[in-house]
Amino acid sequence: MHEGKHCEIERKYLIAPPDAAFLQRQPGCAVWTIEQIYLTAEPGATRRIRRVTENGQDRFYKTFKRRLSDLSAEEDEGLIARDEYESRRLEADPALHPVYKTRYRVPFAGQTLEFDVYPFWNDRAILEIELESESQTPILPEWVRVYREVTADHRYKNVRLAAEVPMDSLPAE
Repeated sequence: MHEGKHCEIERKYLIAPPDAAFLQRQPGCAVWTIEQIYLTAEPGATRRIRRVTENGQDRFYKTFKRRLSDLSAEEDEGLIARDEYESRRLEADPALHPVYKTRYRVPFAGQTLEFDVYPFWNDRAILEIELESESQTPILPEWVRVYREVTADHRYKNVRLAAEVPMDSLPAE
């Protein structure tokens, strides 16, 4: 997670549910419980607030995001106080539900793998990998079962998951 204004470049994969205990045993693994609330925003932009709980401690963030391409977005993110988080909840977009997820952040091959496990799926999860450039090829561990890349599939953006959860069929085992 970067604070301040920056360009976020990431690839996203629909994967088989990861083994949480296995992920937690990986060196440097951090486990975040996240509540994400989308606020009303102008067309083409996304505003959200996020509560991240790690080791029993809460941190609060506000984020403004404008998509530049399927892989890239201009993002401005920063820490906020609990009071600001609570007051901004009043700006929640009534058409969108809060998104809850557990994120496992695992260092791997010079990258940080972010495994997002959602309570509304038991047969799939999302793997996000932030990159330095759009041309960078991510390195995926052999122990991750990738169903398909969903970077360009807007249904798998978190803001879209707040509106509707895709339940497409998955490949047979």
